[in-house]
Amino acid sequence: MEEQKRIIRIDDPQECRLIERLNRFVVKVEIKGNYHPAHITNTGRLSELLVKGRQAFCFRAQNPGKTVFRLFAIEECGLGALIDTQLQMKAFEKSLDATLIPWLEGCRILKRNAKLGASRIDYLLDGNGKAVYLEVKSAVLREEEHAMYPDCASERGRKHIKELSSYAKEGGAGILLFIAALPHITVFKPNKAADAELCEALKVAHSSGVELRAIGLYYNSKDAGVYLFEPDLEVRRS
Repeated sequence: MEEQKRIIRIDDPQECRLIERLNRFVVKVEIKGNYHPAHITNTGRLSELLVKGRQAFCFRAQNPGKTVFRLFAIEECGLGALIDTQLQMKAFEKSLDATLIPWLEGCRILKRNAKLGASRIDYLLDGNGKAVYLEVKSAVLREEEHAMYPDCASERGRKHIKELSSYAKEGGAGILLFIAALPHITVFKPNKAADAELCEALKVAHSSGVELRAIGLYYNSKDAGVYLFEPDLEVRRS
C-alpha cells in the first residue's frame, strides 16, 4: 500500500441525507432539515450506495440551474465513496501532473475527449513521444474488498473497449483505467453478472495489447479531502 496523498480539497462540503433518486441525474437530499434536488454526475445504477437515509456529501454548484447542490460522495466504511465522475477525473489529472502514478511516468495530457474511430476517448496522452489513448471508467460497486465495473449493462462501455482493441491491434497504445473510488479496496475486477459481453470484450482488449489499470480513491469528510490511496491497484481480468 502506497502512502495516501490528498489530491483535492472540497470547498464548503455540506453533509446531507439521501432521500431518493429522482432520475439518472437528480437525487433528493435532506440538508439541515430541508429537502433539495441535487445533481449527480454518475449515471450508473449505484443501487448499493443510493440508499434512503444514508449519510452523503454535497457542495453548491458553481452554475446552479434547477439543482443548487451536487452530490459527490456517500458514506462508506467510515470514509466516503467518491461517486462524482468529474471529481474522479480531476483527481486522476492532478495525480498525473504530480507524477504520483508511476506507470504513467513521462506522460502528459495532449487532448481531452479525443476522437478515435467512431468514439470519443477521455484522453489522448503523449507517452514519452508516443500517442496513448486512455479511457476512464468509474468503479464504485463493492464486493468485499473488490471494486467492480460495471454495475449495469453498458453499451457505451462496450463500444469504447472495442474501439481501443481495434486501435491496439493496429499497433497503437491504449489504456483502460478503472477508478476504484471506494475506501478499503485491494483489487479491481470486472463484474460479469452485470454485463458478460463487456467482460468478454475486456479479455479481448487485453489480449490485443490494451493495458488494464486501476487506481484507488476515497473521500475523507474530516478534512474534505479526496485521497489517492493506491496508484497501481491490482487488476483481475476475470
